[in-house]
Amino acid sequence: MAEPGHSHHLSARGRGRTERRIPRLLRLLLWAGTAFQVTQGTGPELHACKESEYHYEYTACDSTGSRWRVAVPHTPGLCTSLPDPVKGTECSFSCNAGEFLDMKNQSCKPCAEGRYSLGTGIRFDEWDELPHGFASLSANMELDESAAESTGNCTSSRWVPQGDYIASNTDECTATLMYAVNLKQSGTVNFEYYYPDSSIIFEFFVQNDQCQPNADDSRWMKTTEKGWEFHSVELNRGNNVLYWRTTAFSVWSKVSKPVLVRNIAITGVAYTSECFPCKPGTYADKQGSSFCKLCPANSYSNKGETSCHQCDPDKYSEKGSSSCNTRPACTDKDYFYTHTACDANGETQLMYKWAKPKICSEDLEGAVKLPASGVKTHCPPCNPGFFKTNNSTCQPCPYGSYSNGSGWEVAGDHVYTAAGASDNDFMILTLVVPGFRPPQSVMADTENKEVARITFVFETLCSMNCELYFMVGVNSRTNTPVETWKGSKGKQSYTYIIEENTTTSFTWAFQRTTFHEASRKYTNDVAKIYSINVTNVMNGVASYCRPCALEASDVGSSCTSCPAGYYIDRDSGTCHSCPTNTILKAHQPYGVQACVPCGPGTKNNKIHSLCYNDCTFSRNTPTRTFNYNFSALANTVTLAGGPSFTSKGLKYFHHFTLSLCGNQGRKMSVCTDNVTDLRIPEGESGFSKSITAYVCQAVIIPPEMTGYKAGVSSQPVSLADRLIGVTTDMTLDGITSPAELFHPESLGIPDVIFFYRSNDVTQSCSSGRSTTIRIRCSPQKTVPGSLLLPGTCSDGTCDGCNFHFLWESAAACPLCSVADYHAIVSSCVAGIQKTTYVWREPKLCSGGISLPEQRVTICKTIDFWLKVGISAGTCTAILLTVLTCYFWKKNQKLEYKYSKLVMNATLKDCDLPAADSCAIMEGEDVEDDLIFTSKKSLFGKIKSFTSKRTPDGFDSVPLKTSSGGPDMDL
Repeated sequence: MAEPGHSHHLSARGRGRTERRIPRLLRLLLWAGTAFQVTQGTGPELHACKESEYHYEYTACDSTGSRWRVAVPHTPGLCTSLPDPVKGTECSFSCNAGEFLDMKNQSCKPCAEGRYSLGTGIRFDEWDELPHGFASLSANMELDESAAESTGNCTSSRWVPQGDYIASNTDECTATLMYAVNLKQSGTVNFEYYYPDSSIIFEFFVQNDQCQPNADDSRWMKTTEKGWEFHSVELNRGNNVLYWRTTAFSVWSKVSKPVLVRNIAITGVAYTSECFPCKPGTYADKQGSSFCKLCPANSYSNKGETSCHQCDPDKYSEKGSSSCNTRPACTDKDYFYTHTACDANGETQLMYKWAKPKICSEDLEGAVKLPASGVKTHCPPCNPGFFKTNNSTCQPCPYGSYSNGSGWEVAGDHVYTAAGASDNDFMILTLVVPGFRPPQSVMADTENKEVARITFVFETLCSMNCELYFMVGVNSRTNTPVETWKGSKGKQSYTYIIEENTTTSFTWAFQRTTFHEASRKYTNDVAKIYSINVTNVMNGVASYCRPCALEASDVGSSCTSCPAGYYIDRDSGTCHSCPTNTILKAHQPYGVQACVPCGPGTKNNKIHSLCYNDCTFSRNTPTRTFNYNFSALANTVTLAGGPSFTSKGLKYFHHFTLSLCGNQGRKMSVCTDNVTDLRIPEGESGFSKSITAYVCQAVIIPPEMTGYKAGVSSQPVSLADRLIGVTTDMTLDGITSPAELFHPESLGIPDVIFFYRSNDVTQSCSSGRSTTIRIRCSPQKTVPGSLLLPGTCSDGTCDGCNFHFLWESAAACPLCSVADYHAIVSSCVAGIQKTTYVWREPKLCSGGISLPEQRVTICKTIDFWLKVGISAGTCTAILLTVLTCYFWKKNQKLEYKYSKLVMNATLKDCDLPAADSCAIMEGEDVEDDLIFTSKKSLFGKIKSFTSKRTPDGFDSVPLKTSSGGPDMDL
């Protein structure tokens, strides 16, 4: 890089001369002092300088706008006697395009034939080597002190001249191409660039003398869509340092494609001191040329030529070539055929033509001749949606009818890649669809809608490292690579789903080799596309017709489909709503079988277009029902895997964004690609690409690694577009969440697993990507809890297709119910008893019902009940005693009366002797006393009552005699 205040020789290769930048006569004085010292010294006497040994330069302009022309030797100290300084031209002086400034005469002269000039500009269009004044530097942007070793790996990561252009590095180092220039007036810098790969950060910016960059957002270059693109930036008067900087960070196995720059032109210099020779492959056939013309095909030129030379008959060249190549022998790849219009007999003629430009030779041994044209053959069948008219042409089917066609995919009926100018050229095929007309049910959906799909059948035949790219662009935005196939691939089909109804472009790009060689060694390497089928294209034709739904309106009304969520009965044509928890296949809504059941734990939305989970789940067991509410986990969360490092030591992370259940089926996670849309004001939007899904992944390079103000987010992919189901089973719909990937759960509550699928189908993931989120009850972890990746697969996946996450949180526990708590009853204290409800330990529930409040009841102490018992016992004993006495007394009266009755009855039967004693005259109570005057106890007397009964049924009653003798039985 030239120092400020100095100039350098600039030409097409950087060796021309522009106005020298001398620091205020200092250099002139130093040279004069050196010359004086040499002439006065003891060395040999110097010879007078020849014109070839010095050149002229201008001093810096003074305040009056004037300057001096001085002679400066190429090598100071070799000669003397230089011309004296003379007054120079005015500082505002300049030459026109096609002229140069003759410093000897200080006048503008036209360029000679074979040379050109820009007048007030310089151009760099030849890159056999790094032009004078340019510098290429490399560095590892990692700021860590431990990066010293990896920094050394960047010494070879530079911008490399490749003849017609200069190519950037393709590794993780930062390579900078710099050029300094001093402008006498405001000017511009413009250049062409090719930037195909978004895994490289490419920026261009300008700094002034104070090293301040231009404050404008155009420094971040956009990826190119259709080959080379032009870029221009205004430059201020004075010193300007131009920077082209690249940093690659392809963390996958594929190597990034380099950025290419060519034809750098700078305007704003006052003049050029010499004209630039035309580069090889161009010429200037007259004086005063401001540019050189390209040589036509089959001709060439050397450097500085005034005309082009024709190639020999056995050689060929492309337009603008510097040499001729030997013609190869013609093969069947060098010609193609076309069909003439079908005649009335349904026949067509095959017309064979050489592919242009023709580079092969028919005269070499083994060469193929062009087949004879005019051979008649049957016309090929019409494509689906077309029919053959009377004049044997294919026309779209009329309204209300359709055609399936037949046999339209036949051998030879394909699109294939041509030879191209060189093997590293991109062969691009683009199909632009202005819009789509999806079914009404699809248009009514806002999530997971399949507007259309494109399916194509292709094949690649390669002997080198060829690549076929399929890219999709939306609303004229940059095409985004969707899938890449490397090497030879057998005939196969690929389908891409379109989810946005807008103008869409589909691009197929084929490159035979990534080596930057302008040659054609692999012309036999081809890509073939046999068929391309796009559904629901606006103003397109159909391969079949859909039955109309019956409509309760006047006859002749337009054909309509059923409302969203309704299927068509094929027999009656009536519309019927899909059953609960089913979704409708919108593109084939015929019969109840078109309603597909939702997975476990999910339900359909209102229009039966998708299944979703509302963050709730229920699990039944023989003993109880577990209910879950994951609303506390509904917000979008992010998770970064452990740091990874590229071969150059660049640190990056796999960054995941998850939304567990979305919002009524609406996916909430967004991952972006800001590589080509970085902005100096941090946070400014306008991402070139973003992915919306339940779960998505992006590669994050932190800002401290890249040196940029914002971190780099790149290569976003969707890991979960559809929710398949929610269950406690480890397998669902072919997706498995292995329990061994995470430490086992220890609380006895099974994990609840969310299963998802992605719509992206890749070569390595033929069934698309899948994701499982294992929700685990962890009472110790507060909301939102913690997300974990498998210990054995730090990037979330072990095979690149199936991703697994573990989410531990208290909010993942079942809702609390009556089975999760129990009651503790306290003792009765002072007539009060308390009942307290506590959770069972460990508490394995969250939310749900709350604990019942403490219950207080009035109670009686044991002393009270003891007193009551004693009192009751005493009363009972007294009562029993009284009753006993009463019944005893009563019994005695009854016994006496009975005995008296017996005696009276006996006296009536026979006469007894007269009593010794006198009869009791008054009352009979005394008799009672007399009868029971014996010493027998109560129980003895009762016993005697029962044992004195005679065999004839009469009781014997003991009676006292008047004399007091022994008892006598009656």
